[in-house]
Amino acid sequence: MDTGIASPRLRIAVALTVNGRRVSAEVEPRMHLGDFLREQLNLTGTHLGCEQGVCGACTVLVDGTPQRSCIAYAVECDGAQVTTIEGFDADPTMAALREAFAAHHGLQCGFCTPGMLIASRDIVLRLGDVPETRIREELSGNLCRCTGYVGIVEAVAAVAAGREPAADAAAVPVQARVAAPADASVAPASVAAAPAALAAGGAGIAQTIALGVSADAAWAVLSDPRAVAACLPGAELTALEGEAVSGVVRVALGPIKVALAGQGSITLDQAARSGVLVGRGRDGGTGSSAEGEVRWQVVPRGEAASELRVELSWRLSGALAQFSRGAVVEGLVRRLAADFAANLEARVAGQAPPAAQRELGLLALIWAVIKARLFR
Repeated sequence: MDTGIASPRLRIAVALTVNGRRVSAEVEPRMHLGDFLREQLNLTGTHLGCEQGVCGACTVLVDGTPQRSCIAYAVECDGAQVTTIEGFDADPTMAALREAFAAHHGLQCGFCTPGMLIASRDIVLRLGDVPETRIREELSGNLCRCTGYVGIVEAVAAVAAGREPAADAAAVPVQARVAAPADASVAPASVAAAPAALAAGGAGIAQTIALGVSADAAWAVLSDPRAVAACLPGAELTALEGEAVSGVVRVALGPIKVALAGQGSITLDQAARSGVLVGRGRDGGTGSSAEGEVRWQVVPRGEAASELRVELSWRLSGALAQFSRGAVVEGLVRRLAADFAANLEARVAGQAPPAAQRELGLLALIWAVIKARLFR
């Protein structure tokens, strides 16, 4: 009998290791691993194409073996070791394949490339140096609409040349650079707090900025949220009440332009000259959102010099999610950090800031996250 009362969705607790980080979550039984990686862990390098296990774009490693994440359920992977394309940052075989794909023009639009690279790494390790016909046969489960496969096959052959097959390719460890916490819990739907969201699937980066002002002078600015906002291109602080801040960060990334409005909380330690900002912001037009945490500390380096140590963690969704990976953001962060440092030094000296207050680039996005946390 239909009572008209909606029954709660069944969720199952799972625990797995993703890119070297332990992750715990509650998921619906029907959730595919690909959706879990993308939607709950924000690992958008795993691309979903056909969602029928045919195209191979969503290929990941599960316990060292290539697996279509669009036809594997997340609950089936309970206890498994999962490696996505983001988890190969320091892997030498993958590094060689990336260089070969670029040298042999093995990619164009890039949609198939994450899955193609993971499949190619398996070929190189499992088979070693084999004829082109065998490489083509092994890659037949990964479809590409752009390249015609010639460059891809040449790239794999170049990396595999002279190699002996591994006794057990699945047992070859992935050498990954893991910057996330060793254990993380994932909120099932929306994230209740930014730190949990970051642990779940965000990215992070650390930066040290040399300042040509004393630690006390730098801290006088960095302990004032309004002064920080004034030094950060694209940021506007709209309200400040105790530890609660609100504001807007304007970000321009190619054709994507958003204004992230949000709230956050800021905690300062005057004795240690350090601060923590946590928050989130959302753009109503595109639906993009950012949430994260920034930690900073001013360290003396003589009477008239200091350095600012910053650790950023962020998670993006919507149109901005494609820019969330550390490798993409790192260069922009350095550039924004340089602008911020120049503005801070000019403010201490009572001069006009040399860096124009423009919309944030990707780097600003990082500080946007920094700011988005400031926002509350």
